[in-house]
Amino acid sequence: MCGIVGFVDFKKKSTKEVLKNMTNVIAHRGPDDAGYSFYLNEKESIGLGHRRLSVLDLSSDGHQPMSFKNLTIVYNGEVYNFHAIREELIEVGFTFDSNSDTEVILKSFDHWGIKAVDKFIGMFAFFIYDKDRKKCYIVRDRAGVKPLYYYWKSGVFLFGSELKSFHQHPNFEKIVSKDSLAQFLQYGYILQPYSIFENTFKLKAGHYLELNLKEQSFEEKKYWDVYDFYKKPKLELSEAEVISESEKILKKAIDYRMVSDVPVGVFLSGGYDSSLVTALLQSDRKEKINTFTIGFHEKGFDEAPYAKSVSEHLGTNHTEYYCTQKDAKEILPKLVDIYDEPFGDSSAIPTILVSQLAREKVTVALSADGGDEIFAGYNKYDAVIDFYNRYNSYPKRLRHLCASSMRLTRKFTPSYALSRKLDIRASIIKSDTLSELLKVSSQKYKNRDIQTLFKKEVDFLKTSFDDDLSSSVEEDLNQLLAVDYKTYMNDNILTKVDRATMSVALEGREPLLDQNIIEFLAQVDSKIKYKNRNKKYILKEITHKYLPKKLMDRPKKGFSVPIFEWFKDELKEYILYYLDTKRIEEEGIFNSDVVAYKREQYLGGNLKDINEIWYLLIFEMWYEKWIKN
Repeated sequence: MCGIVGFVDFKKKSTKEVLKNMTNVIAHRGPDDAGYSFYLNEKESIGLGHRRLSVLDLSSDGHQPMSFKNLTIVYNGEVYNFHAIREELIEVGFTFDSNSDTEVILKSFDHWGIKAVDKFIGMFAFFIYDKDRKKCYIVRDRAGVKPLYYYWKSGVFLFGSELKSFHQHPNFEKIVSKDSLAQFLQYGYILQPYSIFENTFKLKAGHYLELNLKEQSFEEKKYWDVYDFYKKPKLELSEAEVISESEKILKKAIDYRMVSDVPVGVFLSGGYDSSLVTALLQSDRKEKINTFTIGFHEKGFDEAPYAKSVSEHLGTNHTEYYCTQKDAKEILPKLVDIYDEPFGDSSAIPTILVSQLAREKVTVALSADGGDEIFAGYNKYDAVIDFYNRYNSYPKRLRHLCASSMRLTRKFTPSYALSRKLDIRASIIKSDTLSELLKVSSQKYKNRDIQTLFKKEVDFLKTSFDDDLSSSVEEDLNQLLAVDYKTYMNDNILTKVDRATMSVALEGREPLLDQNIIEFLAQVDSKIKYKNRNKKYILKEITHKYLPKKLMDRPKKGFSVPIFEWFKDELKEYILYYLDTKRIEEEGIFNSDVVAYKREQYLGGNLKDINEIWYLLIFEMWYEKWIKN
């Protein structure tokens, strides 16, 4: 795991000193080594920077940037099947100077070109400069585990693992995209391909960019798409066969992710996903694996006792830490540095804490993210499908007429709360597709709220929430899983874990997001995945082979944070400072009276719209750190 940065400057004004600054600002991602390559060509200057966290081949042979013939690479991530690919290459005459997967990627590219990506199983983001062909390639893994941003304006192309690197380049323009900001306030995160800045983008998962240096242009291309597998005919397998095959694939995925020359542990919450990963890992090993848990003193949030019970049953070496209000207050100002674009998921706080806890003992930690999106675990799926089927039994014209009537009524309603309820219900009734209903139900600020909040009108950006899969993916549940995979999982969950782990130089690995699991489960009939509406049925049946059912069966909680309790006391001062009316007016982005209303509602004890306040607070803290300063 590492951090990568670089530029292609057709003005030839970018220097090696700029490259070093861009690279070293992400030293937290790779404290073990730094490397730079700078090329001053006839028509462009090219800089490649790398920060290394040594996990495989701890020797200097794994140093980057790494070159072979006309190719140079900087790479972040792991290709878990690199040994098998290496053997293929040896058979056709290649030799190797290191034991690193970086060299395997580089020589695979030399042999197969961009098609080599189809062979890679893992998490990765890399940039390859092809000196002879005058081309560059930037590639991101299928699930989007590893981040990759890029910026393009006026002949300057920048790329990097984190946005903070771009601030070190003199040509980077820090212009906040109001449309992206609106998206953040609606969902609590910004969806690919957008970022908080104009002319700055996230490379989509399963995509690559091909830069043509001669033409000074680039093109984004897709090499893998989860939708393709949901669209395939369902596998003709029995329930028992599906469960057996899923277990085999999971075991292989976990074994792949144990390839390391440094200690490995597991984030254990006590829920089904992390308990299964821990059980499969411990079942094949005599030595005790390290497991790590964060707990809370507040009732209704603490799952640490469950994690401890799972640990005791499996015999792991377990470490737990209880997160307090004081911890939250100390981490809060660091959030906008660690997450260098606005990010509103408050569970980032315990994720940072558990990463710090794990880093004291290990360099690699397995996380069980993706279980809900792959195995169908969210409670919301029932509600969305039920609402959709209920309202779509009525003609479209009638539904839209009802929605218009509700919105007309809200204009004459003196109560803000009732007005908002009418608007939400109108949005639900008007939704013509499941993905649209999932989008509406995921929004904290609805479209009309956004237009009221902002001083100037904003546009609502098109995302995967707008993909209509009704004609290509037969089953309702699978439509929701496919869209959730491309939205919430990609841009919320994986962003949260990557920044939290890498802030302390800890490599996070995601065994449940192995491409073979994703591709297989996408083709499984939802009647098996969601048998009798039993969420994560397949995963649960596998888990019960290793852990007693009575130990595991309990209501799903998720990794939530007692933000309501903390906000009542410890964090009020932040609200008063960052949502101050004068401050809001000076910035000129939001209507200060709308912000003041929300602030006073909160101060008066109304915590109903706490997420809206939280998102505003996070943005204002980010704005002070990255724009004002």
